[in-house]
Amino acid sequence: MKKQIICLLITFFGCQFTFLNAQRIERVEPPNWWVGMKHNTVQVLVYGEDINQWEPSVENPDIQLKKTTRVNNPNYMFLDLFISEKADATTVNIDFYKEKKKVGSHQYPLLERDMTIPRKGFDSSDVMYLITPDRFANGDPSNDVIPGMKEKVVNRQDEQGRHGGDIKGIKDRLDYIHDLGFTAIWLNPILENDMYRTSYHGYAATDFYKVDQRFGTNEDYVQFCQEAQKKGIKIIMDMILNHNGSEHWFVKDPPTKDWINHNNSYVQTSHRRTTHQDPYASEYDKKAFVDGWFVKTMPDLNQKQPLMANYLIQNTLWWIEYTGIAGIRMDTYPYPDKEFMTQWNDAILAEYPAFNIVGEEWSLNPAVVSFWQAGKTNTNGYRSSLPSVMDFPLQDALISALVEEENWNSGWIKVYEMLGNDHLYPDPQNLVIFPDNHDMDRVLTQLKGDIDLLKMAMIYFSTMRGVPQFYYGTEIGMKNDQPGHGQIRADFPGGWSGDTVNGFSGKGLSPIEKDMKSFTSKLLNWRKKNTLIHSGKLIQFAPENGIYTYFRYNEEETIMVIFNKNKEAIKHDLSKYKEMIGTNSQATEIFQGKKYSLSDSLMLNARNGMILVLEK
Repeated sequence: MKKQIICLLITFFGCQFTFLNAQRIERVEPPNWWVGMKHNTVQVLVYGEDINQWEPSVENPDIQLKKTTRVNNPNYMFLDLFISEKADATTVNIDFYKEKKKVGSHQYPLLERDMTIPRKGFDSSDVMYLITPDRFANGDPSNDVIPGMKEKVVNRQDEQGRHGGDIKGIKDRLDYIHDLGFTAIWLNPILENDMYRTSYHGYAATDFYKVDQRFGTNEDYVQFCQEAQKKGIKIIMDMILNHNGSEHWFVKDPPTKDWINHNNSYVQTSHRRTTHQDPYASEYDKKAFVDGWFVKTMPDLNQKQPLMANYLIQNTLWWIEYTGIAGIRMDTYPYPDKEFMTQWNDAILAEYPAFNIVGEEWSLNPAVVSFWQAGKTNTNGYRSSLPSVMDFPLQDALISALVEEENWNSGWIKVYEMLGNDHLYPDPQNLVIFPDNHDMDRVLTQLKGDIDLLKMAMIYFSTMRGVPQFYYGTEIGMKNDQPGHGQIRADFPGGWSGDTVNGFSGKGLSPIEKDMKSFTSKLLNWRKKNTLIHSGKLIQFAPENGIYTYFRYNEEETIMVIFNKNKEAIKHDLSKYKEMIGTNSQATEIFQGKKYSLSDSLMLNARNGMILVLEK
């Protein structure tokens, strides 16, 4: 009996498939490409049952099928499409034949690039607002639970469960974020995490081309990026190239035996990140770190596999072009293959030269962190091309400086000496600096609940070299009473209907919380307008007696930042700062507008930081 001939039309991200038998293509990735890209050969992954028996064909004078790669898994083929400079935006028909008979066709979109999108990355003029999307605001309760997805409930009492925050909730609060003085938003990952448990954080992707439906759609994310741009806010996308979720579709059916490290079998990474820098590290230890899985539910991707490498590079280019994002925060930066990471950075920056990327290397040793910043030739010959790194050493030093008693080896001297390590970095001004993030105790908790110390920390990171980042809720003094990610990533009050306290409007906030919010807004909006803080030079003075001072300056202007950690007011001699005060006779404090004489001494309030704009 002859097979019944059927015709299927499937729409996926705007792509169309037509098939003349029961076999069909289930996935095509990337779902589209653009004309006029420097990356003009796109390697298209095609997935469907036993499709490697088919012969693809493209009949277009400006689009050339350069290569077809078949792998050991019969459900995959990879098509290298060369897009010539003459190619116009069009739909490319990819026809498939079996035994010389046409069995199907796929319409692959080539789009026109949107050249109106600014392709400038974040820089030291920006202040980032870090948000865990599930925990910020629920703008659309209808997407809280999606039929067919594995985590089936929303429960705000479950610290590891879904709470319902989404893209619309953030989009609806863009004015709030803008008015606080933030110019960039870093969202924890928003891609699909269809895992059975603890899917809210986003670090176990199950689809690299799809926003998690509980956050919204791809189109919702694009619109969010566009609305943010209109308000002068850049969007930074959190990405992970090292691993994905164990429920990812290509983990269930990998194209090659080496797609996932250790042949798709769980082997724990050693987490010994210093094997990259260690001149004495064994090959065994290097491999144990790079090839091991982050956790059992996060399989380790093999970036040494050329098809995988192309897949990840193209995915990143696709998201940048599709959304207009202004930067990437790369999770677990040292964990993937380091040669691949250089290749990945080079590909991104070749396409978008003004783009910015910051990598996470959670080390307190600046020699380890600086290894990864572009422009440095390391002793082992490795040259990274990563523009920025997270300055964990400075974060740790600042917390220690604020909570420790002052003596020769503790207190302010910790930040003074740590800053002296900037000679290790090719570009200290492009480091991302921060008091806390989504993986550590909130800064107010680290500072033992001391609001005065929190304000000093905010002043420090807002006036120091680098790109400041603050975690949502810091502006109202959120803290975690207990350890653990669930409390660190607590819901922002007022983000859900029925919340009795609303951090956005101020309803129900304590006087201290309201004051903290007002303080944050004044500080960051002043910083937004002050180009000296964005790009000025830095001079610091050795701390003494609980007082620490540094200056930001250029040829036209000088700003003095001075901290008094003591529990009493102090009359502080200014003579040691003569080289920076110069002929300036007075200064204006930025919060109250009060003027101070710089003739001989300065009265410093107890447990306080001051920002003084020097004047003739």
